Amino acid sequence: MRWCASTSRTGARAICSVADKVAVELRATGPDDENVVWHPHAVTRADREARNGHRGAVLWFTGLSGSGKSTVAGALEQALHGLGVSTYLLDGDNVRHGLCRDLGFSDEDRRENIRRVGEVAKLMVDAGLVVLTAFISPHRAERQMVREMLGDDRFIEVFVDTPLAICEARDPKGLYKKARAGELRNFTGIDAVYEAPQQPEIHLDGQQLVTNLIAQLLDVLRGQAIIKP
Repeated sequence: MRWCASTSRTGARAICSVADKVAVELRATGPDDENVVWHPHAVTRADREARNGHRGAVLWFTGLSGSGKSTVAGALEQALHGLGVSTYLLDGDNVRHGLCRDLGFSDEDRRENIRRVGEVAKLMVDAGLVVLTAFISPHRAERQMVREMLGDDRFIEVFVDTPLAICEARDPKGLYKKARAGELRNFTGIDAVYEAPQQPEIHLDGQQLVTNLIAQLLDVLRGQAIIKP
């Protein structure tokens, strides 16, 4: 039996037999397969939202590495948890430890990364959760793809707008330094494009105090009746 192996940019190594790989490809299905039918459940999203006491929605935090996405998303989750809101935070690095560990950082892999996260977020919204996602998600097309999965009333794009110079000065993971030295390729903002949102629902100044940003976010969630006033 022949074996195949692939290594992601993070060093994760996946090994499978060629036979297994073919079998997986043969089992692959999609929404156009007449044998795959969506099964509605007796307990609906509305039922879950009524139990939770708030609506389900996704706040999609986007911005450059070092812009403060994860910091602000984490602080907002803490604030919402304190208000009794059921939440979950999907973080870019965390999902690459499991769900997306087989993906690299090519444009194709980035698109697949966002597609998978969007599908997971959609299921969580159906569970009645307020989902926070912190991903660079550099391309408008991929963010629009997730918006269309969820619908405008469930998708809130949050642009954490921090100048590249500030992000590079922060450089919490040392990635900008590696990118400038040529040790890291396809790094957003250096040798890969970032397409800033043109009309985000929420536009945050990433240089402001986190406490001020959280207050802005909570005001929007209350204004859109996602959470109680």
